[in-house]
Amino acid sequence: MRRCVLCGKAPCEQACPHAETLHPAGLLRSVWFANTNAAAARMPEASLCETCSAPCEKNCVRSGEVPVRKLIMTLHDEVKTELKIAAPADEDRLRTEFCGIPLENPFLLSSSVVSSTYDMCARAFEAGWAGAAFKTISSLDIHETSPRFAAVTSEMGTIAGFKNIEQVSTHSLMDNLAVFRRLKENYPEKLLLVSIMGKDETEWEKLARLCQENGADAVELNFSCPHMAEGGLGSAVGEFPELVECFTAAARRGCTIPVLTKLTPNIAHMSPAAEAAKRGGADGIAAINTIKSIVGVNPNTYVSEPAVHGKSAVGGYSGNAIKPIALRFIAELGKNPTLAGMHLSAMGGVENWYDALEFILLGANSVQLTTAVMQYGYRIIDDLKAGLNYYLAEKGFRSVSEVVGLGLDAVSESTDVLERDTVVFPKFHRERCIGCGRCEISCADGGHQAIRLTEERRPRLDVRRCVGCHLCVLVCPQQAITSSHKRVQKAQLRNDMVDNI
Repeated sequence: MRRCVLCGKAPCEQACPHAETLHPAGLLRSVWFANTNAAAARMPEASLCETCSAPCEKNCVRSGEVPVRKLIMTLHDEVKTELKIAAPADEDRLRTEFCGIPLENPFLLSSSVVSSTYDMCARAFEAGWAGAAFKTISSLDIHETSPRFAAVTSEMGTIAGFKNIEQVSTHSLMDNLAVFRRLKENYPEKLLLVSIMGKDETEWEKLARLCQENGADAVELNFSCPHMAEGGLGSAVGEFPELVECFTAAARRGCTIPVLTKLTPNIAHMSPAAEAAKRGGADGIAAINTIKSIVGVNPNTYVSEPAVHGKSAVGGYSGNAIKPIALRFIAELGKNPTLAGMHLSAMGGVENWYDALEFILLGANSVQLTTAVMQYGYRIIDDLKAGLNYYLAEKGFRSVSEVVGLGLDAVSESTDVLERDTVVFPKFHRERCIGCGRCEISCADGGHQAIRLTEERRPRLDVRRCVGCHLCVLVCPQQAITSSHKRVQKAQLRNDMVDNI
């Protein structure tokens, strides 16, 4: 599947004789974005691929490398037959609200290049996004550098982490205000959240007022841009709670629409700034912004990426790689009782519906995306909505609001609360094992020397040594080792218990 490049105007779909019914390109995207259940649920009852000569594969831009027919048949013959429910008839479960403003779903574009013009926002709205945080406006005269992006890529060529040194909107304030009026005139049901950045109290107040007067539904205060931190801008504000409170109060004086503060992750704890935002009159928090980073130092020029005439700069890191950090901050805010009742708009590494669900389970009321859109396009909204909608229906939830915060009780800032008297051993699946010995190497050099390979190249576990760390589960390239899910009391382990689990 990872050989598929998710083509635009996909040749596989153009060649498919059943394209209007199957939509093979859409099915392949659904598999890519962990949305197999919803994809299988919407497939026709009859298998249309069984007797097909697979022109989709012949016309693939990587002809012979992507088993399109097999993937679609697997969805129909294996996944569809195991589904617990049919495809939901509507998307009513996805309806939610943003500080009292109705949202058709919880998915928004975050403030960035993907939401920087009328045309881009309009196309996103037409695609199904519930709203957009328009790219940060200011009174600054912005001139961008070239190039301004860099990335850490996976072995498959996809972007794992993304660095940018892009600044705020390059369009004039008057031009942007005209865009807001036009967007609200043509898309009144979509949320227009406008990101603003001022230099002082007077400017924060003025920008907030102008946004409301020109159609914005809410404003997002950019206290977190990692490479616009000079002179009291960006993260230079978010790092100091007193400035957060001061400038939030200034924006609050300028408008009556909802105000969110977008906070920086380039700190140890976000709660002090979030609490200061609430004192200043904020209705919600947006988090996280990008993380300060340096990417890819060239061993010949000694310059990191992106290199601009022999120089580079610290920039903001985003993409799926930062999701664990973002989840940690969202959980911190979600568990803070002082912030109860505030809208929490989360972002940071979301690519598919499951990523979004994780943020919602930790307290997010809406979810914002940028890097995934830059890589795959606005079209990902289809699988975001379908995947979350199917999950909610399958679990019996009537609305997305019912799952907000369900994962918070299990999260603790301290490991002291964790039980330490039992061991969960790994379980070996012999039919999947290829005898590579990776588990033995990792356990020997990074674990507790509890695994050895037999002469038949099969792993054998010494339960006297195994502590149940599950390093072997993580390194196995065949997924031939899983958790046994059976807890054994350490006190019950005897020295003669040496065998496979």
